Amino acid sequence: MLDKLLNKETKLSVIGLGYVGLPIALEFARKMKVVGFDIKPDRVDLMKQNIDPSKELDKTAFDGCDITFTCNADDLKEASFHVVAVPTPINEHNLPNLNPLLGATKTVGQILKKGDVVVFESTVYPGCTEDDCVPILEQESGLKFGLDFKVGYSPERINPGDKEHTLTKILKIVSASDDESLQLIADVYKTIIKAGIHKASSIKVAEAAKIIENTQRDVNIALMNELSLIFDRMDINTYEVLEAAGTKWNFLQFSPGLVGGHCIGVDPYYLTYKANALGYHTKIIDGGRVINDSMGPYVAETTIKKLIRNGHKVNGARILIMGATFKENVSDIRNSKVADVYKELISYSANVDVMDPYADSEELFEEYGYRLLPEITEKYAAIILAVNHKDYIGLDEAYFKSITTDNAIFIDLKGCFRGKVKDMVYWSL
Repeated sequence: MLDKLLNKETKLSVIGLGYVGLPIALEFARKMKVVGFDIKPDRVDLMKQNIDPSKELDKTAFDGCDITFTCNADDLKEASFHVVAVPTPINEHNLPNLNPLLGATKTVGQILKKGDVVVFESTVYPGCTEDDCVPILEQESGLKFGLDFKVGYSPERINPGDKEHTLTKILKIVSASDDESLQLIADVYKTIIKAGIHKASSIKVAEAAKIIENTQRDVNIALMNELSLIFDRMDINTYEVLEAAGTKWNFLQFSPGLVGGHCIGVDPYYLTYKANALGYHTKIIDGGRVINDSMGPYVAETTIKKLIRNGHKVNGARILIMGATFKENVSDIRNSKVADVYKELISYSANVDVMDPYADSEELFEEYGYRLLPEITEKYAAIILAVNHKDYIGLDEAYFKSITTDNAIFIDLKGCFRGKVKDMVYWSL
C-alpha cells in the first residue's frame, strides 16, 4: 500500500482537522494525495482558503500540498489508509465523552473497503480502540477485523503554540493489530516523521503510553499547586522557592498554575474511568485532579481577600482578567480554567472584564457566557494576569498603574512580573 500511496494510485484520509488532524493531513499531502475530512462546513471553507481555523499554522503551511478538503463522507471512499484525529473530551461529570470518536468511527466504517487500514490518534483509555472502535467498524462495513481490514493506534503528541516541537520533530509511537500492519503503519509515518518511530508491542501499550504522558504532568503540577497553597500561608513566594530548588541538577522543572486545555486537564479522567471500571480506585491521580480543578476558585477567593484587606469594596469592584485561553500564545479556549476564576469572581458581585489577544469573543460567549472586552476604558481595582501571552510580557508596572485605581491588586499567576511590580499590591501562586 505504501507504494500506491506514494505513487498517488490511492489516497490517505484524515478524519478531524483540528489542531492535531490538520498538521498531519498537510504533512502527508506533501508526499501523497490526501482527503481531509471535517464535519464542520465553515472550518472546511476556511481550509480551502489556506486558513487554519485553529490559528496554529500560517498560509504557507498549505503550499505544495495535494489535499482535498471536504465534509462529504463519500469522498473518503477514495482513500485506503485512514487516520482518525478527532477530539476526546469529558462531560460535565468528568467522564469520557466518546461521541466524537465513535461518530467518526461510524463514518469510516460506512466507507471501509477490503484491504483498508485505520489508524486512531485520539487520546483514549487502554482498550478503547479494540473494544469500542473495532466493533463499530465491523458492524458498519460488514467486514471482518484482521481479515478484511487492519487497525492501528498512533497517539498524537502535538503541543499547541510550540513552534519548536512540531509534528515532524517529535518521535512517533505506532502500534497495530499484527506485525504486518505495524510495519506498514510505521513505514507510512516514516515518510513524514524525521524524529523516528517507536513501535509499541500492542495497541493497549500505545494507548496507555499516551495517557500517562499527560497524567504525569498533571500530578506534578498538582504537587506544585499544593506547595503554593502551603507556601502562601508561610508568606513565601513559590517561584523563588522553585528557583532555588532548581539549582540542583535533578530537580524536575514544574510550576503552579491553572491546568486546563484538552490534554493535561482531561486525559487523567480517561485513565481513572478505566481503573474504576476494573475495580481499582485511583488515589494520587484523583488527588491531583482535585487540587488542579480547585485552583480557579482559589485564585478568585484570594483576589477578593486582597481587595478587602486593602480597603476596596467587593460589590461592584472592577476586576480585569488578562488572558482567556487555556495556555499562552494560542487561541484554544477549550477547558480553560480562566472561566472558573471569572465565574467565582462574579459570584461575589464583582464587575469583571476579560481581555485576550488570541481568543475569539463569540466562542467564549458560546462556551462560557462572557465576551472579551474590546478596549480598556475604565480603571480597575485588581488585575489578574491569568495567561502569560507574549503580548503581555513586554508590559511594565507603569502601564498597569495607568489602568488601575489607587492601591490596586496585581495577581500574577505565573510569576512573570515577580520583582518588577513594586508599587502595587502583588501576589502570585
